[in-house]
Amino acid sequence: MTAADSTGYFGPYGGQFAPEILMGALAELRAAYDEFKHDPSAQEELDEYLRQYAGRPTPLYHAAQLSRELGADIYLKREDLTHTGAHKINNTLGQALLAVRMGKRRLIAETGAGQHGVATATVAALFKRQCTVYMGREDTERQALNVVRMKLLGAEVRPVDSGSKTLKDATTEAIRDWVTNVADSYYMIGSVIGPAPYPAMVRDFQRVIGLETRAQFARQYGGMPDCLVACVGAGSNSLGLFHPFFDVAGTVKMVGVEAGGLGLASGKHGASLTAGRPGVLHGALSYLLMDGDGQVRTAHSISAGLDYPGVGPEHAYCKDQGLVRYVSATDDEAQAAFQQLTRIEGIIPALESSHALAYLPTLVAEGARGKRIVVCLSGRGDKDVESVARRLGLL
Repeated sequence: MTAADSTGYFGPYGGQFAPEILMGALAELRAAYDEFKHDPSAQEELDEYLRQYAGRPTPLYHAAQLSRELGADIYLKREDLTHTGAHKINNTLGQALLAVRMGKRRLIAETGAGQHGVATATVAALFKRQCTVYMGREDTERQALNVVRMKLLGAEVRPVDSGSKTLKDATTEAIRDWVTNVADSYYMIGSVIGPAPYPAMVRDFQRVIGLETRAQFARQYGGMPDCLVACVGAGSNSLGLFHPFFDVAGTVKMVGVEAGGLGLASGKHGASLTAGRPGVLHGALSYLLMDGDGQVRTAHSISAGLDYPGVGPEHAYCKDQGLVRYVSATDDEAQAAFQQLTRIEGIIPALESSHALAYLPTLVAEGARGKRIVVCLSGRGDKDVESVARRLGLL
């Protein structure tokens, strides 16, 4: 099992590469979270919200028709069935309860595909907090439905026009806001990135995915799965699934699927672990996409949620330690998997999740035929229907 040390590092990765003005806020957050996670009443309150508000536990569904088509037993962990439609609500409920305990009146968030923004706006409405969400201009256009949802929930959505106008730039602007308003604002990071304690804290809030999966699989199907598969952008849904299985990593294989974009050779992708190298971005040391001069490159993916040039530091540690195998799937492969699951199971997956589904044929061909494979269906595809339809010429 991996764990951040007292300075927030996973081996050589992680840390706190943050402006001096934020160091006090990070220390305050670490102390508040340490108290929160060891307080039984706080954990009971979170569990109650996860059950009664978010709709947990989510089902572990045997996709029989997809299984027959692929030649392996495929099980889908249905995070798409949570309130707001993705795993992001697990994290925002936890962080919102923490923000309330800390007396923070305003929530700040970044979002790419919009699901974290929607989940943040949702808990802001629930707990009567002001909310500002930063979103790259390009993402506001391809995820217009989620922009409307955030506004309906009462959030202010601030489009970001700098840089690539995507998730990296939205994160940068959110951090700038936090620096300016650190006294009364809580920065609700959406994934396992950022300065410590965020990577471990967000991972902890997402572990419910893997804890449920392990218990459900044993109860419903017996024993353990042979393999776990999840998409990896910054990496919260995948670590949420994988982490509770790290103690049996020699028995259960784990595969993280990054955004292969137009192909690794094209340079237009989001595969930081597959094709990147260590560097510092948004407060932590991890694998990044960089050019020869060490400048962060623009990532590309059909999926707004995977369109990020870095990855959480715990994933970097898992790569080096061989705990998880990291691969990639292209835009075209993800779109084909999106269509396949929709057509034969009647489930429309998010384009992020479609990357995990896209790798299944390769996994089966590599020796997983007849094996039992769990895929994290991290979100539903309502938000992606229009962009897929345009690619298919249906609009």
